[in-house]
Formats: sequence, structure tokens, C-alpha cells
Amino acid sequence: GALKCTNREILTDLAVLSASHAPHISEEIWEKLGNIESISFAKFPVFKPEVLVESNHTYPVSFNGKMRFKLELPLDIKANEVEKLVMKHELSQKWLDKKQPKKVIFVPRKIINIVM
Repeated sequence: GALKCTNREILTDLAVLSASHAPHISEEIWEKLGNIESISFAKFPVFKPEVLVESNHTYPVSFNGKMRFKLELPLDIKANEVEKLVMKHELSQKWLDKKQPKKVIFVPRKIINIVM
């Protein structure tokens, strides 16, 4: 899918990184970003490992083992908080059908399963 990135810093770094492989389009993007001097004089971006660290995870939420929807949650969330959030979610209400689940299984970075 299209990310539709409009972040100037990311687009600037992307243009510089792609300049050696796609010089003409990179130069066009470089100009559209407001630069006057050629992209060939631009400094190469510095690697920042901290931007690769994920803070959220998209969990599949299953009811009796069948995935019904996905929910993005922080990685450091506690199991009891997950249960509260899932139970309040409008899509959960549909699948719960006003019943109480027997068990909520939360596997960090994997899945949330509601056993009915």
C-alpha cells in the first residue's frame, strides 16, 4: 500500500539515498523539496538505529481461534490493560454478544484470543 509520506526529512534522505540509482528523478525530488544546489553535493544521511525500534505492535484479535479484527497496542502494555481495552472495543462487543468470555489469552507480540 501507499504510505503517502510527506515528512520532509524522510523525503530528503530518500532522495539522497536513491540518487546513485535514479539520478534524474532524485534531482527532481531534490528541487521540489526547495534545494538549489545539485543533489550530488548533498551529504549522505547518517544511520540512526533508534528509528528502527518499534513501540507498537498490531495484534490479531481472535474469538475462539478465529481472527476477527486487528488492534494496535504499545509493546510495553500489561496483560490486564490489554484485556480491558479489548473488552471495551466496539468490535469485541459485537463478537461477545453480551456474554462474558471464559478466558482472555494474551501472547505479547503475537496474538490476543478470547475464549467463549
